[in-house]
Amino acid sequence: MLAAARTAFAERGYDGASIRGIAAAAGVDPALVHHYFGTKEKLFLAAVEAPADPDEFLPGVLAAPPQELGAEVVRLVLRVWDGPARPAFLALVRSAVSNEWSARLLREFLLARIIRRVIGSLDLPAEEREARGALVASQVGGLVLVRYVLQLEPLASAPPQEVVDAIGPTVQRYLTGEVALPGSGG
Repeated sequence: MLAAARTAFAERGYDGASIRGIAAAAGVDPALVHHYFGTKEKLFLAAVEAPADPDEFLPGVLAAPPQELGAEVVRLVLRVWDGPARPAFLALVRSAVSNEWSARLLREFLLARIIRRVIGSLDLPAEEREARGALVASQVGGLVLVRYVLQLEPLASAPPQEVVDAIGPTVQRYLTGEVALPGSGG
């Protein structure tokens, strides 16, 4: 079932994959998928081998006032990456860098389960959401790469609040500020 789920999510994305289709590809009844995984979200987390469930950490971020969302996103990244799941997250990122299939799964995880939810909490024009989400992902991805993978100083050992103070405003600008959006011609 997990192999069929990984293929479906990688090829069709989270929104395009269905429990019924995954069950058919695995040669099982959809009820069996529900029995073992409960929901599509739980199946997706198992398929991508996500070290953490966004439903456990995103509500606090999404409850923040819109003008503080950038800092809260950075604070969340640091809290998750500085926690016990760091080795699993590192493995996931390293796998995505070297394997296109893993990259598609990680990209879908980030887009469907995290970025779209953060962007969706803001009153933004529909035509801006994807571009702003990509900009936020670029900043957060860069932070993860530099602080945790490359361990570039002084960012690698900076106290979390200093990182939030330095990077939060940029994430905030990408979320709500004036910025030339890629793909908009401006």
